[in-house]
Amino acid sequence: MNAPVHQNQNPFAVSAPQTQAMSTVQSDSQRAIAEVQAALVIAKQFPRNPIEAYDRVMNACQRPGLAQSAVYSYARGGTSVTGPSIRLAEMLAQNWGNIQYGIRELSSENGESTVEAFAWDVETNTRQTKVFQVPHIRYTRQGTKKLTDPRDIYELVANNGARRLRACILGVIPGDVVDAAVDQCEKTIHASADTSPEGVQKLIKAFEQFGVSKDDIEGFIQRRVDAITPANVVSLRKIFTSLRDGMSSAKDWFKGAKTVEVAAVEAPKPTLNDDEFNAALEQLNAGAIDKAYILNGYTLTDAQRVAVEAQ
Repeated sequence: MNAPVHQNQNPFAVSAPQTQAMSTVQSDSQRAIAEVQAALVIAKQFPRNPIEAYDRVMNACQRPGLAQSAVYSYARGGTSVTGPSIRLAEMLAQNWGNIQYGIRELSSENGESTVEAFAWDVETNTRQTKVFQVPHIRYTRQGTKKLTDPRDIYELVANNGARRLRACILGVIPGDVVDAAVDQCEKTIHASADTSPEGVQKLIKAFEQFGVSKDDIEGFIQRRVDAITPANVVSLRKIFTSLRDGMSSAKDWFKGAKTVEVAAVEAPKPTLNDDEFNAALEQLNAGAIDKAYILNGYTLTDAQRVAVEAQ
C-alpha cells in the first residue's frame, strides 16, 4: 500500500538522502552540474577570437623548444608518416581557448584500469571521448611482466592515455589550424637545426636511452655525424619524438638498435611559460585535469609547483 501524502507535501519532490554516502554523491553530482553550467556560461560570455587564437598558435610554433617536440615520424609501409605530437596538441588546446581536456581513471580492478580521455570545446559544445582499458602488464621481448608498483601503473596509464588524449584534442580543433601549426613547426625546426659538434653530441646522447648508438645514426643518415646536414637533424628529431611518445620503436628505424623498454625511458619533460602555466591552472580549476597531470608531466619552477599544490 502506498504511503499517504500529507497535506502541503509535494508528491513529486525528491526525498532527502537517507545516508551520508548518498548525501555525498548527491552533493558531488550537483557540484559537477554547476561546474559544467558555469563553464558553458563563461564560454558564451567570453567567446574566442579565432584571429587572435590563430596568432597565438603561430607565435608558439616559432619557439624552437616546442617545435622540436611538436612533430613525430614513424615508418609505415616503407614510407615515413609525420603528424602532430601530444605536446603540440596540448599547446593548440591552450591557445585556441575554451577547451577542457584530460585523462580520467574511471576504475582500477582485476589487474587493469578503465580510462577515459576527453576533449571538450565548451564554446561549440563539441566533445571527443575515448574510453579504453589498460592491463597492468608490461610487454617485453622476454615476455609479459605484471605491474604492482603504483608508480609503474600510473606511468603506464599516462603513456597509453597520452595518445588517446592527442586524438581527442585534434578532433575538436579545426584541421586547417592543426595543419598550419605543423607547417610552422617544420619551418622553425629547419631554421633552428643545430649541426654544431655540441648539438650533434647532445642528439646522440638523447638517442642512447633508446639503445641507438652513434654507428646506428650514421647508418641511417648514410654519412658520418661530422657531415650531418640540417635536414638530417630535422629527420632525427622527428624520430626521437616518435620514440619518446611510443609511436614507434628504435628497431623500426635502426637495424642495430638494442631493445629498450619504452617504460624504462625517462622522457624529458617540457616546461611551461607564464601564459601556458596560467592556462594549465585554469584547466585544473575547471576540473579538466588534476594536479598530478601538471606536477608529473612538466618541469616546473619552484613558484609554479607551489602554485599548483596550493590549488
